[in-house]
Amino acid sequence: MAREDLQIDWLQAFVTVVGSGSLTAAAAQLARSQSAVSMQIKKLEAAVGRPLLLRGPRHLSLTPAGEELLGYARKLLSVHSEALLALRGARLQGKVSLGIPDDYALGYLTPLLNSFAAQQPAVEVSLVCEPSTRLIPKVESGELDVAIVTRDKPQRGELLFREELVWVGNARQETWRQTPLPIAVYELGSQARSRILKAVGALGRSYRVVYSSPSVAGQLAVAESGAALGVLTRCSVPASLQILGAAQGLPGLPMLEVVALRCRASATPALVDALYGQVLQTLRRDFE
Repeated sequence: MAREDLQIDWLQAFVTVVGSGSLTAAAAQLARSQSAVSMQIKKLEAAVGRPLLLRGPRHLSLTPAGEELLGYARKLLSVHSEALLALRGARLQGKVSLGIPDDYALGYLTPLLNSFAAQQPAVEVSLVCEPSTRLIPKVESGELDVAIVTRDKPQRGELLFREELVWVGNARQETWRQTPLPIAVYELGSQARSRILKAVGALGRSYRVVYSSPSVAGQLAVAESGAALGVLTRCSVPASLQILGAAQGLPGLPMLEVVALRCRASATPALVDALYGQVLQTLRRDFE
């Protein structure tokens, strides 16, 4: 029986399908037809000799063989990209833009920028720190090259990691004892805000929103003052604030899915590829 090699485009299709959660979303990210992506997956499965994906009515999931292959596929794609850069003498030059919300920037931006600067020292990165609700349309319109955002719908972007939302407050003030419960939340339209209010409402506890803003600095100030409880991503909680929970009569909060987005219509695709690849390499965690 002739040996089948694992072709790079098959592996790329496989990793993209897993990250996006569907053939339709993967096809859009890869700028290919859904049938073409499906055919690449079938060829990869034929080469491996085992099914890699379980195709349900609403979502895809990994088989044991798919779970085993995924880590190798990501490593092979990373090495392939590094090899191309090295052999082409690719020290890129120019400007590329990166969008990220304030709270994720606090926790995750430093290692990403350090790694990218080491690989591409001649590239200037323009940072845009705004809420996900503003960054997503900027990527879609081509105004922004790459963004790290909170996923707003199931098929959006490449999953990087999941981030926990937590209640925070000033331990000395014991604001959680007040009725109605004063809370500070994210801006109107954000996924986090609606899920936070839903969680409080499900607990049956009365509350009032005393502060509403996308600003992490504002949330911190309100929580520090004791005027209200704040809700922050765990990565952005300072040592001066206490993380609260069931012991204070507060509801559990949802996990947020953090994803990477990239512009498909950029005038500098090599720069976008390099930055997007570094985001995946630095921040993506395995969940399989």
